[in-house]
Parts: sequence; structure tokens; C-alpha cells
Amino acid sequence: MEALKVDTKSTGADLVRRCRAGDGAAWEEIVSSYSRRIFNLAYRFTSNVSAAEDLTQEVFVRIYNTLEQYDPKQGNLSNWLMRLARNLIIDDYRKRQRNPQNSMADTVDKHTFHLRAVGTSAHKEVERKELANQVQEGIDKLAPDLRTCVILRDIEELTYKEIVDVLEIPEGTVKSRINRGRIELAKILRRMRVVEI
Repeated sequence: MEALKVDTKSTGADLVRRCRAGDGAAWEEIVSSYSRRIFNLAYRFTSNVSAAEDLTQEVFVRIYNTLEQYDPKQGNLSNWLMRLARNLIIDDYRKRQRNPQNSMADTVDKHTFHLRAVGTSAHKEVERKELANQVQEGIDKLAPDLRTCVILRDIEELTYKEIVDVLEIPEGTVKSRINRGRIELAKILRRMRVVEI
């Protein structure tokens, strides 16, 4: 029996090759592997399950239509997909900032992509959900430029260089916005009594 562990680059290249050849199972594998991560990122920027689902769908349509652009020599499939997703989600976020709509944020807890904590009591689960909702509410109150940088650095865990590449702004500006965003978020969470003073 062959070993199941294979190099991520060749797996990514193989998946893309199979997708481009019309293999539906390969596309399903890509969607199931990345949909939760892309949805979570979209939700962080939209604070709305329905909008995040639509945006996730839009990202996958774009990914499918640009599969021929994937070059395994440039990096693994995961990095390529998430870079494309981040760019599209941030573009959508910027567009919404220019044309704000009156939409209330809804809860992500009911969404099918939501991961349940294993081995926790019902009380702990409720506390965790409440804290996650409060932190998201705090993030929503940040200025758009600060919010974007904080999400990319502290939630998506991008490096400063990756954020510079995505946002096309100087590294000093990225670091400044992250620092200001963290300070402002801490103040917001203290005012909301989410964290102790």
C-alpha cells in the first residue's frame, strides 16, 4: 500500500491538473479543504453570515476561473488560494467602505462551517461563543484601515511582508496600523467590559 503522505506542492499541482481536466472530485476536495478558512476570513470582514457565504462562493468561482494561473513553482496551492481569497475579500471590504449599507451583523455560530470545541461543557461553549461574538463586535468598531491590518496580522497570522504585499502600503504604515488597532481594540473591549482594566 502506498504511503498517504505526499508533498503539498505536488498534491496541489495534481489537484489543479485534475480540476482543469474536468475531475469534479478534485474540485470538491479543494472546496472542502478551504471553504471553512475562506468563510471565516470573509466573516471577519463582513460580520454577516449571509454576506460571508456569498463572498466565499464568489471567491471559489474566481479560483475555479483562474486555476490555469496556478504555478506550483511559485508556492503551494494553499498559499496561492488564500492569497487570492484575501485579495478578493479585502477588495470587497474596501468597496463596502466606500458604499456603506445599513446591515446588522449576525452571529456566525449557526453557520455550518463553525467548529465545535471538543470536550467542553455546555457552559464553557456558551461562554466561548459569547466571548467570540464580543471580540468580533469590538473588531467591527475599529476604523477600516486598522481593522484590516489587525485581522490580517492577528487572525490570519500573515507576516508584515505579506500584509505589505496584500495592501500595497509601506511596512512602517502596516506596523503602525497594527499597533494602533491593537491599542484601540483593547480600549473598546475594556469599555465593553470584555477584558479587565
